[in-house]
Amino acid sequence: MTQERWRQVSEWPMVAAAVLFLVAYSFQVIANLSEAQSTVVDTIIWVTWLVFALDYAMCLVLARRRAQWFVRNLHELLILALPVLRPLRLLRLVTLLKLLHRTAGNAMRGRILTFVLGSAALLTYCGAIAVLDAEENAAGANITNFGDAIWWAMVTITTVGYGDHYPVTVVGRCVAGGLMVCGIAVLGVVTASVASWLVEQVSSGAAAAATVAEEPMKQEIRRLAEQVERLSALLENADDEPRGSVVGARGDHSPSP
Repeated sequence: MTQERWRQVSEWPMVAAAVLFLVAYSFQVIANLSEAQSTVVDTIIWVTWLVFALDYAMCLVLARRRAQWFVRNLHELLILALPVLRPLRLLRLVTLLKLLHRTAGNAMRGRILTFVLGSAALLTYCGAIAVLDAEENAAGANITNFGDAIWWAMVTITTVGYGDHYPVTVVGRCVAGGLMVCGIAVLGVVTASVASWLVEQVSSGAAAAATVAEEPMKQEIRRLAEQVERLSALLENADDEPRGSVVGARGDHSPSP
């Protein structure tokens, strides 16, 4: 068993664990379950945490250079250690982004757009769940249901920010800050991809138009080149004929023996 083989084998189980975690966590937050009511949901969440912990341990054990892998994947250890802050548990869904990136297609632009749009949708939903988890039971909160949370996440990630809903807790504001930064990055990539596509389309159209416009000129150049070749051939023949005539004339006036 190698690390690459383990990743291939564990990819879909990890995706299933991430989806199961998202469903359980969403139900817990949206239904606003109390600690006594969320025993089953908490059990599911902790089971998925154990799955993530097993995956991390296996990747570390199977790594060729464990120290180097550990340093380069500190973010995965951080994600694994985040159950203390409930809203930040959603960072475990990076597993879904990895799958989305792998299945986005072969064309570079298609991969970028699919990955970015999928990331934006997942980021919006996770931002809504995270801020609702932090705000729904806080004193003076105005984000107390999923409808308000998803609306707030949409206007925040698009940098519109109407201000009709806003977080009042420290954790909620941290979630808002992260959503703003990620939203600017995601929308910037989408804008750049669309702009690149438009420039490519305009360049292709301009190149086609230039080819059509240059075709008569190319035909005229070919016609002139053919005329030049014919004239050159005629001039060469004209040069050869006088030489033959002179030789013949000299032969006619040569003295008889």
